[in-house]
Amino acid sequence: MAFPAHHSVRFYCSIALLGASVVMTPARALDSEPTPPGSATAALPVFKDPMAALREGLAGYRAGNFDASVRALRYAAEGGQSMAQWKLGQMYAAGDGVPHDDIKAFQYFSQIVASYDEDASDPREIPFVSSAFVSVGNYNLHGLQTLKRNPRRAFQLFHYAATNFSDANAQYNLARMYLDGDGIPADPRQATRWLSNAAEKNHMEAQALLGNMLFQGLNGLPRQRHRGLMYLTLAREAAGDRPENRWIVDLYDTAIRTADDFDKQAAHIELSRQLAKRSR
Repeated sequence: MAFPAHHSVRFYCSIALLGASVVMTPARALDSEPTPPGSATAALPVFKDPMAALREGLAGYRAGNFDASVRALRYAAEGGQSMAQWKLGQMYAAGDGVPHDDIKAFQYFSQIVASYDEDASDPREIPFVSSAFVSVGNYNLHGLQTLKRNPRRAFQLFHYAATNFSDANAQYNLARMYLDGDGIPADPRQATRWLSNAAEKNHMEAQALLGNMLFQGLNGLPRQRHRGLMYLTLAREAAGDRPENRWIVDLYDTAIRTADDFDKQAAHIELSRQLAKRSR
């Protein structure tokens, strides 16, 4: 079964769901990325500075005034505001208020990666920087019309974000590469390590994949059906009824059908312990 490549989880709901069934180096050292489209001369010179343009661009976005928002965000992005670069990348990647354009999204995210200096970084910008590393990694992993697929480059970006930013999406993607042996030697032990890190951050897909591996005893893992069922229960609760998460529902349904009462009770206890530990 193919598993697609962060979600918050309501532990109490997960317990109810289960109970109902029983009793590297700095980025500057990485290869430089393309420069995003546009130039400062294209933006209207009506902003005090890039920060003011960023504020106006975000306000315009919230108000649904996308044309004005994009003009302001471009001005801010060209002035080095990483949040503006990230927001534009997100908008183009999702077709949110602008035509969908993965190439422009890649270019904006790439500027963040290329300009990041861990010795002179603002901690407030880390969430945007981390997200950009993951996005550029995904574009390199899958390729674009103008970008040749480059799994090794993707691995570098995921590994940097997973290690330096503790980014759950990067950790999950890194684990998938280790499982699939895509551009790197397969290493189930490393895959399990990174899946566990992401699952502990409530990453839904990591919980589902790790849960299935533990429940089935796959990839060299000793079978731990109760722990596997616990993670699958958490993932199932977060998955909801969204079609793209059907694979998670299928894994959970298969596990819950084959689990015995002891597995279910032990999973319920493990889930309660997790809740107690995280509420401290």
